Amino acid sequence: MKKFMDENFLLSNETAVNLYQDYAKSMPIIDYHCHINPKEIYDNKKFKNITEVWLYGDHYKWRAMRSNGIDEKYITGDGTDYEKFLAWAKTLSTAIGNPLYHWTHLELQRYFRIYDVLNEKTAPAIWEKANALLRGEGFRVRDLIKKSNVKVICTTDDPTDSLEYHLKLKEDKEFDVKVLPAFRPDKGIEIGSATFIPWVEKLGQVAERNIVCYSDFLEALEARVRFFHSVGCRVSDHALDTVVYAEASMEEAEEVFDKALKGQAISLEEEKKYKTYTLRLVAKLYHELGWAMQLHIAALRNNNTRMLERLGPDTGFDAINDEFVANALSRFMDSLERENSLPKTILYTLNPKDNYVLGTMLGCFQGDGIPGKIQFGSAWWFNDHIDGITEQMKTLANLGLLSRFVGMLTDSRSFLSYPRHEYFRRIGCNLIGTWVENGEVPDDLEFLGKIVQDISYNNAKEYFGM
Repeated sequence: MKKFMDENFLLSNETAVNLYQDYAKSMPIIDYHCHINPKEIYDNKKFKNITEVWLYGDHYKWRAMRSNGIDEKYITGDGTDYEKFLAWAKTLSTAIGNPLYHWTHLELQRYFRIYDVLNEKTAPAIWEKANALLRGEGFRVRDLIKKSNVKVICTTDDPTDSLEYHLKLKEDKEFDVKVLPAFRPDKGIEIGSATFIPWVEKLGQVAERNIVCYSDFLEALEARVRFFHSVGCRVSDHALDTVVYAEASMEEAEEVFDKALKGQAISLEEEKKYKTYTLRLVAKLYHELGWAMQLHIAALRNNNTRMLERLGPDTGFDAINDEFVANALSRFMDSLERENSLPKTILYTLNPKDNYVLGTMLGCFQGDGIPGKIQFGSAWWFNDHIDGITEQMKTLANLGLLSRFVGMLTDSRSFLSYPRHEYFRRIGCNLIGTWVENGEVPDDLEFLGKIVQDISYNNAKEYFGM
């Protein structure tokens, strides 16, 4: 019987051990999609306690705590940080089999050198030890990033953001980790949302344009794309909860936009036309600038209306969507390809039923001399566990080129989430190691070690050009 989460955790054979320990373990990290706050990096924030760094904003943990019957007071409410930590420790004891169980203990081990199992009994001592370290030197935000061997961080930023802290970090010679923005224009795409008109007004303010028509809007949006590019942005991010496609002319899109500004009702077909035309235009800009476009597909958000009204979005009430994606996605990508303006694109699905849909879509649009131009994105959100990560990589290997995969990202709001890259690498090394043990690929560690290092870091470095 193996020891719980020892140095060979998740590595089931000798080849897997060698691949991880000798090739993957020491590779740097490019975290090309996350939700951390650049201000906290610039300020080099010091955390009061482990609850602040661990539980504030972590809706993955919040969901688990609710499932364990924890009162909202001790999740997002006015309970003390110590009470919330104890509530998490109580919940964790019920979470075996959930990746949160592994992530929690990896983070305790890697950052705090705590190898005890966290539960109600051990929680008080772990609270004291972790907090003593956080109060000392070497545990500020920048320290955590540097300890994790991170080279590039791409935050997620609204086009109306000033990028004030990205600009300040760019000039900070004492911190050599690149902190770059990622362009997320969802609020300008979701024309049916109540936030659309206020967002357009804000866009006009930051772009210094009076937006009274669709052409003004597009000029402002392009100005923000180019501003982001000047600050180092090389990647966009789009939440395509439902993939739509409808042929539309500039005049048709403009008519829909004008109706929205006047507060008039917009039909579903009109919404599709506006979204398609606008997404195509920004995608062409990405292609011109050499960006990668990330499409996050198949989330069903804000399912619990009462809790949405109480807590707002991104608080743990999202789920997997089950709508069809293939036809609309194909038509969207093909419309860009026909004009030779399809950018590098990463396709993520939250619904694993679509793994083979995306895995086969990739091969239809590769080219331009770019290895892996169209990527099947890493197992995302509800799939970010042993089974999900393994199945995503097996699907990619079955249908495309695993060796060209750009690998893992945290998609996290926490500065303690970088061990998820380790988790991913261990799972990948075990998958390849098992193929070796089964005689399915050559027993050539140098050959396979390079593939592991490419997936861990080198492919992303080359792909994003950061």
